[in-house]
Amino acid sequence: MPQELVDLAGAQPGHALRHHWTLEPSMHFLNHGSFGATPKYVLTAQDAWRARLERQPVRFMSSELPDALRATRERLAAFLATSAERLALVENATDAVNAVLRSFAWRSGDEIVLADHAYLAVRHTVSFLAQRHGLVVKLAQIPFPLSGGQAITDAYCEAITARTRLVIVDHIFSTLALQTPVADIVAFCQPLGVRVLVDGAHAPGLLPLQLDALGADWYTGNCHKWLLAPKGCAFLYASPTAAASLHPTVISNFHEQGFPREFDWQGTRDYSGWLAIPAALDFLGAFGIERYRSVLCQQASAAARLLSEHWQTALPAPMELFSAMVTLALPGDPEASDEMARRWHDRLWQQHRIEVPVLAFKQRLWVRISAQIYNELPDYEALARAVRPD
Repeated sequence: MPQELVDLAGAQPGHALRHHWTLEPSMHFLNHGSFGATPKYVLTAQDAWRARLERQPVRFMSSELPDALRATRERLAAFLATSAERLALVENATDAVNAVLRSFAWRSGDEIVLADHAYLAVRHTVSFLAQRHGLVVKLAQIPFPLSGGQAITDAYCEAITARTRLVIVDHIFSTLALQTPVADIVAFCQPLGVRVLVDGAHAPGLLPLQLDALGADWYTGNCHKWLLAPKGCAFLYASPTAAASLHPTVISNFHEQGFPREFDWQGTRDYSGWLAIPAALDFLGAFGIERYRSVLCQQASAAARLLSEHWQTALPAPMELFSAMVTLALPGDPEASDEMARRWHDRLWQQHRIEVPVLAFKQRLWVRISAQIYNELPDYEALARAVRPD
């Protein structure tokens, strides 16, 4: 094991670990959830793959790449409790959602159910297909604040009708940061013959996933967020009954060769990010994946309590529904508009060097904090001081 990983195994979380990343040293980075941040160890592995490609591009693409992709899928599949033939590599969760939705044999009048807080790109994709195919879009109204996860399950189930063909479930909501009881929703849909696509953009690395046991038809997750892989790395899982008609968004040389092989080649691209996924798994394994998850959840919980007490605002949901991200209301009664949210974000960055998303929804402004092993409580104390209650 490289010395860098040996040292990581016994290291305590906090600012002392920031040297593993290339993050600007002067900032409080509380937004790992948006785009992630890739450790230098993983970037070095990506560079090595890129250099290997460029030494002999034809040999690499024709002879070496297929085995390298298969090895990556096998390693990732073992981590996700599935098999390599059930897993395709894609660039991001949005790409995967588009692949599923645009492979579906839609009929006019079919219903799609998704949450009112589904990710914007997913909502846009659904709207595009609804206009093209005459689909009916039903929005599950997720209450926020809420008292427990059953309210999320109920919102999805109440939106399903006899005409529902597909339910899209957010495993962790991007805006709300809440975890969804996915297994309960899948169990409700299966007897009805309703297909389920899980948008797990934030889940890989953060939540223990057992994809085969979950029972969803499709599951997509990003590897560049909490799994610490390079940007442009994600996966699409398909159950045996859901893979047959599934095609990538770009039809290319391997068309009609089945899932996941069709997804391996969508034209010439830089494969180095995908091939560095095992290095990201090595990095997390060295720190300890269970320890990693525990540290992030404990840190996010402590930070949320600190901000809630300082701002005198209640947590919008029980802490067990959050993981490494928590969304809290800003204190006072600021104007709840996208423009005001942008001003708050810019002010926190320009005046305090705090990078954190500020969001406008439910007639309030909210801040979504992220926890990562390079953070410490003083990062959140800086945010508490920067936002003063009226």
